[in-house]
Amino acid sequence: QVQLVESGGGSVQAGGSLRLSCAASRISTACMAWFRQAPGKEREGVAAIAAGGSTDYANSVKGRFTISKDNAKNTLYLQMNSLKTEDAAVYYCAETVYCSRSVSLSESVYTYWGQGTRVAVSS
Repeated sequence: QVQLVESGGGSVQAGGSLRLSCAASRISTACMAWFRQAPGKEREGVAAIAAGGSTDYANSVKGRFTISKDNAKNTLYLQMNSLKTEDAAVYYCAETVYCSRSVSLSESVYTYWGQGTRVAVSS
């Protein structure tokens, strides 16, 4: 059984920062990612990180968000800076144990999902 638990969501003013965490298990060899879903919109990939540390980001968050992980703590992070109202959404942690050399922001490659943590951004 694989369980992912997100935390760190909350409310912040535009321009502010939040750091999301995802408690996982044995992430050292897995590919991990963050997705988000805003009301009335489809879930979209935000950031991904491969077992070796390679990362990829959605164009909308490049330069503002940073995905990272701590293998010893089995924890995935998403540092979100310069938040915009458009970033408001429920953020989900995702994992696939079948990690390729490249990272992917495609929802289809991820097998396990957390329950989500809400991020609200006020103007």
